Amino acid sequence: MFSISRRSEVEPFHAMDVLAEATRRRASGHPVISMAVGQPSHPTPQAALDAARAALAKGRIGYTDALGTARLKQALAEHYRDRHGLDIDPLRIAITTGSSAGFNLAFLSLFDAGDAVAIARPGYPAYRNILAALGLKIIEVPVTAETHFTLTPESLEAAQQEGGVRLKGVLLASPANPTGTVTGREGLKTLGDYCAANSIAFISDEIYHGLTFAGEETSALELTGEAVVINSFSKYYCMTGWRIGWMVLPERLVRTIERVAQSLYISPPELSQIAATAALNATAELDLYRASYARNRDFLMRRLPEIGLSIASPMDGAFYAYVDVTRFTNDSMAFAKRMLAEIDVAATPGFDFDPLEGNRTMRMSYAGSEAEIAEAVERIGVWLK
Repeated sequence: MFSISRRSEVEPFHAMDVLAEATRRRASGHPVISMAVGQPSHPTPQAALDAARAALAKGRIGYTDALGTARLKQALAEHYRDRHGLDIDPLRIAITTGSSAGFNLAFLSLFDAGDAVAIARPGYPAYRNILAALGLKIIEVPVTAETHFTLTPESLEAAQQEGGVRLKGVLLASPANPTGTVTGREGLKTLGDYCAANSIAFISDEIYHGLTFAGEETSALELTGEAVVINSFSKYYCMTGWRIGWMVLPERLVRTIERVAQSLYISPPELSQIAATAALNATAELDLYRASYARNRDFLMRRLPEIGLSIASPMDGAFYAYVDVTRFTNDSMAFAKRMLAEIDVAATPGFDFDPLEGNRTMRMSYAGSEAEIAEAVERIGVWLK
């Protein structure tokens, strides 16, 4: 019999497993409300749908350049000019098959097997799993109230000393999943400067930009030309299933990324690129969606503590509440399974985001409709009594 690679022995993405079980229950007639994944309940903007329909009517959707269409890259350059006051050369922009492809390309292009890369704990589990599959050394750095729930030069120095390693890369998300942390301009600059001074690659995950409710939403591009920025149309633009994202790269990295992308992905999907180009002009519609998330956020910040689920970290951005469940359980995985089985509410166990202390936490997405979020909290409140 053939063997299976050791590199594939990564933890499952529990949020997706919870979603799959929720989908099965819903298909069998259960009134499931899912707060398990960060999927907006709102539709793709109308302008994007219209552009896609027009392209489909022409009947020819094909390959594009490996790093995407000139039109979308130019539109994104204009986005950075209008939103951040930056003059970004469109040739520095790489269109990717979702932000997930961006992480793959960044890790493959920046690091060799065995290199050490720092990520926050708690943090997005796919970072850890992709790094592990690529044979990289993962340095999980705890983020707490003492570090303002973000990475700092001091915490990175301590992690290197404890692990006996020198970092080759640092990955920071702002706003962050699951904590909701927004790293302010000063903190982001301090981290970028530290990475530059120590020849460490700095990757800035900005996929929740547009969904900041408190604090300063700053792109690393405003502070340094050396950062690798990864972004996506999935969250603010409500285009999860279109699988379309982008990177902004230092000029010297562009050709490297292109060579790897040519073989791994050929090109991003053309139809999604057409829709994404149009979505960049749908700000008025998208800001209405954002306002609904803000109302959900305010509701959860008030109601969750009232039913015994204290907020474990900032809810400054993204659309997640990271809650402490130790009043009711010391096993968030079992707790999540019981909650889904008994009251048809799906949420993600904290173990996804924190392998060491995630048994005490859960993540609840508030990207759903206001009615769904209110009903879910009502069910949970009654269940916990």
